[in-house]
Amino acid sequence: MCATCGCGDTGLSSDRVVVEERLLAKNDAVAAHVRATLGARHVTAYNLMSSPGAGKTSLLERTIADLDREVCVIEGDQETTYDADRIRAAGARAVQVNTGAGCHLDASMVHRALHELEPPEGALLFVENVGNLVCPALFDVGEHARVVVISVTEGDDKPLKYPHMFAAADVVVVNKIDLLPYVDLDLGRLEAQARDLRPGVEVLALSVRTGEGVERWYDWLAAHESAHESTHESTHESTHESTHESTHTPAGVLR
Repeated sequence: MCATCGCGDTGLSSDRVVVEERLLAKNDAVAAHVRATLGARHVTAYNLMSSPGAGKTSLLERTIADLDREVCVIEGDQETTYDADRIRAAGARAVQVNTGAGCHLDASMVHRALHELEPPEGALLFVENVGNLVCPALFDVGEHARVVVISVTEGDDKPLKYPHMFAAADVVVVNKIDLLPYVDLDLGRLEAQARDLRPGVEVLALSVRTGEGVERWYDWLAAHESAHESTHESTHESTHESTHESTHTPAGVLR
């Protein structure tokens, strides 16, 4: 059972609801601080979520190899440093966060990891969450967008079975399409179900192994980062005009 999100409990007492609300409120406050600090550094953060084995780490390895820019990664797993070792071998900075019995990362874990990672100005930051299609959807970790990765081997009914995860997605990446001839999956059905839960969400079908479709992923990242930076600059200018004293945490400082 996860000590923070309460997986496995069958009932909710009024006291338990109050505790959970306080827990999430504290998490959201830390997440807002992380997001503001990253924004001051012009770092765009993506929370990658999926079931185990969907290909998050492989997607990151390919992204690091293909993009000519600084990429930093926070790796979340219950045990081992295996994925962080893979990311470093691919050429990116990485910090491993082991959650023990925990089934997700939270904002405090990410905040602590950032002290060690110290992403440079303008970097891309990926938070590879613990493999789980339930709990990670509940916790804001200070990301600017949520990426849900699913592989074709998992079936096309996952949006129906895990609606909270897909409703939270800013983009859905469908990996391993090179295996489509060998599995029973209706890609159109999966896309329709995902958009029922999150209207207009982009669904990117690709194969990390062969490279088919990965350019759409890079195009999405570039478009999102550009839109996010424009929004951040507009908000910063508006805030600067309304007060002589900045409320932002200075760039390069994580408190």
